Amino acid sequence: FRSDYLPYDIVKRPFRVPEEYKPKTGEIDLGTTYRKDYNAHKIQPVTLVRPLERKHTTGAKLDTIPTYQDDYRSWEVQRREPSKMEHIYQPPTEKFGNATTFQDDFIPRELNPRKSFKPPCVAKLSHVPFDSTTCHRTSYIAHQLPPKFIRSKEEYKPSNQPFEDLTTHRNDFKGLPGQLAKSCKPENAQVKSSAHFNGITEFQDRFQPWLVSLPVFRKTAEYVPPPGNMDFNSTSHLDYVKHEISPAVPIRPASNGIKTNAPFQGNTTTKEDFKAWGSCRQEIIKKHQEIPKPTGKFYDLTTFKSHYIPHQIIPAQSFKPAHAIGLNQAPFQDETMYRTVYTPKKQEICPANYPSPPGYVYVNIDSNGHKFFRQLTPEFSESNSNPVPTEVAVVS
Repeated sequence: FRSDYLPYDIVKRPFRVPEEYKPKTGEIDLGTTYRKDYNAHKIQPVTLVRPLERKHTTGAKLDTIPTYQDDYRSWEVQRREPSKMEHIYQPPTEKFGNATTFQDDFIPRELNPRKSFKPPCVAKLSHVPFDSTTCHRTSYIAHQLPPKFIRSKEEYKPSNQPFEDLTTHRNDFKGLPGQLAKSCKPENAQVKSSAHFNGITEFQDRFQPWLVSLPVFRKTAEYVPPPGNMDFNSTSHLDYVKHEISPAVPIRPASNGIKTNAPFQGNTTTKEDFKAWGSCRQEIIKKHQEIPKPTGKFYDLTTFKSHYIPHQIIPAQSFKPAHAIGLNQAPFQDETMYRTVYTPKKQEICPANYPSPPGYVYVNIDSNGHKFFRQLTPEFSESNSNPVPTEVAVVS
């Protein structure tokens, strides 16, 4: 990405400067088609349909009894007879005579049993007892198995060579003495003195007491009331004119105190006209079964049973070859090419593991800390013809 990426100069988008508004010279023609076509008509004041309010001011006492209360007389209300005809439902005892379209169009016909195309039973069961012989039982030949080869258990023979318990870690690891890590913690040096403490500190020795003056408190001035009397009259109190106001007459009419002791008539037309009728559960209209149930024994012979013809079973011929291959009694040759060609090599220890390799002389050390040694007598490797390097690098 760094090699293929080419940075481009970013150019700012040009900004269009709006033009300065310049008002046009001359006058604006405010004439419209509505002004040209509209004809102004003289409008006369609307006459009020509502008559003028006439105020009757009389000094007579107001009669608060309305005309409805004065003219209304309570009449005895007679009970209205219900116009509903009493009709008690009674289910009809006769059978419903109206026939349906299905009953009219349906013509009952006799049930003709369908002709069976099943062939008669020709197959006869065999009376020969079942011998349970199969092709496997007839063709199978039991062969005698040879005795199983049992390998003799070898006795354990301990090796005469000493056990080499030298591991690569023991061989490569050299316990070099190293210096212990120094602690960054400062030493706890306790400062002690055998002189007797005289009880004088640096603060007591250098502190000098200074004379402090008391703070000056300001004395508050005594309150002196102003001479003369205070005028409590205000402009509102002086300009206000008190008027005598008569109490407002309530508009609510006075109760005439008429109370009736007659019991409350709580009967309504719903209570009088509504009666709870006794209802009975309607019986289930079940139609009689017209198709009769079949009678007689069930004919359970299927077409397979009637058409099936048992044939004699011919055993299949076995094409399995005879058991002619026997086990070889010769011992197993477990020798491989690796075992025959492989020659063990002597394991050599790298001279870099030693602090001072034997047969090498120290030459110098480079900036990376690699020590270089020079071999005294150059030897040639037996496995290949590559010579051993004259100088060996060792990491310190």
